[in-house]
Amino acid sequence: MAQKNNEQSFQQNSRQVREPAVAGSFYPDNKAELKSMVDEYLNKAELLEINGSIKALIVPHAGYEYSGQIAAYGFKTLVGKPIKRVILIGNSHQEYFDGVSVWNAGNFKTPLGEIAIDEDFADKLINSNPKIIFKESAHLKEHSLEVQLPFLQRILPCSDWKIVPIILGNQGGIDILIDALRNLINDNTLLIASSDLSHYPNYKDAQYSDNKVIQAILSGKRENLQKIISDLEKQGIPDLQTCACGQGAIEVVMGLTGGSDVRLLKSANSGDLSRPERADKNRVVGYMSIAFIDNDSKLNEAEQKILLNLAKQTVENYVQTNKIIEIKETNANLNKHQGAFVTIKKHGDLRGCIGEFKADEPLYQVVIDMAIATATQDPRFNPISEDELDDLEYEISVLSPLRKVNSWKEIEINKHGVEIKQGMRRGVFLPQVATENNWDLNTFMSVLCTQKAGLSADCWKNPKTEIYVFTAQVFPIDKQE
Repeated sequence: MAQKNNEQSFQQNSRQVREPAVAGSFYPDNKAELKSMVDEYLNKAELLEINGSIKALIVPHAGYEYSGQIAAYGFKTLVGKPIKRVILIGNSHQEYFDGVSVWNAGNFKTPLGEIAIDEDFADKLINSNPKIIFKESAHLKEHSLEVQLPFLQRILPCSDWKIVPIILGNQGGIDILIDALRNLINDNTLLIASSDLSHYPNYKDAQYSDNKVIQAILSGKRENLQKIISDLEKQGIPDLQTCACGQGAIEVVMGLTGGSDVRLLKSANSGDLSRPERADKNRVVGYMSIAFIDNDSKLNEAEQKILLNLAKQTVENYVQTNKIIEIKETNANLNKHQGAFVTIKKHGDLRGCIGEFKADEPLYQVVIDMAIATATQDPRFNPISEDELDDLEYEISVLSPLRKVNSWKEIEINKHGVEIKQGMRRGVFLPQVATENNWDLNTFMSVLCTQKAGLSADCWKNPKTEIYVFTAQVFPIDKQE
């Protein structure tokens, strides 16, 4: 009991304003000078075309003279975006501690003014896990979050957005924070991971190391990033002290944005400085700006037709020849890593339906794989025969990533598909199942529990049952040509 009381007192934040710690060193402490510098970086940064909404950024945190221009490429993608909450995540440069520290009250201050903390959100985060606390000393001198604020203040000048500053004390806090944030973030939330890349190798070695790390991040898989960094550390690259000083923060963002389109906006290192007399290429630090883009943007009619015809051709070719179609689709949207279900009907009746949420392959390849699985592996039906092919209709459901919810009360019938898990049992219903059967929530969930998961009809109200929701873009067409 004493330990719990100590944790509660540890979480109280009596400090109302966190004063700037690195104004005058990492960036100017004069308001006009700072505003002019940030605006100049933003004006020089190319405004890259982004289709979809920005869910997260990775941006550097060195002194503006070194990394400010690279950071500007990331922040410029936020122009005009309806952001209400910015969650800033960094690894501690000041002290090692167990868990995660969240600044949960008052404001953060820069020479451009004060930014309010989203106190309600921060408190919910702290209350979600005993390893998530408020630890004042982790924030007071930490620069990695502070240097992002002037860019946000110039890009999001209105006062109706708030921040949630988070510092990771060790690697053990990564999964704790992912689990806590997954249940709290919404569509108007932006995640920012603060991280530089390689520290102190020579220019050529930095380019080699940084490119490896960037490619691992672009894969969208945490395990790839972990492996690449482990491999690089074993190579004995001279003077390489770290490959990514904010690896933990990067992993949190990657863990929360699975299935997103990951895009490199700009990278460089301190040896690329615009002032050659200051550029030491024997000892450099690497920087990057990377965006995680929401892949829920809708496929257009032409893209839908490509996938529907691909599913039809795949099934017909496989049933007739036992061979898998091999194609290379160049459409960018069809190359996004998204999950999908393929549904086949015959005379309006279900003939098979199989899909996957994992986004390990491009969408078009997922459709190929799931079309074959639906035609041949659905345990409810015999494999499709050649004499049935002319009578089949195809439907594709392109999926958003799964999102765990705290309660069944968060399920929106006719909008959400649902996956439930209890022990080794699981079941999935696509969102259109409720619409097609005219089911209310109680019927939808009860049938899901009994017929799909083999559990009791009310298992969805059992606290031991994990509930995940997702959305789907569904496009059927009869007798594709």
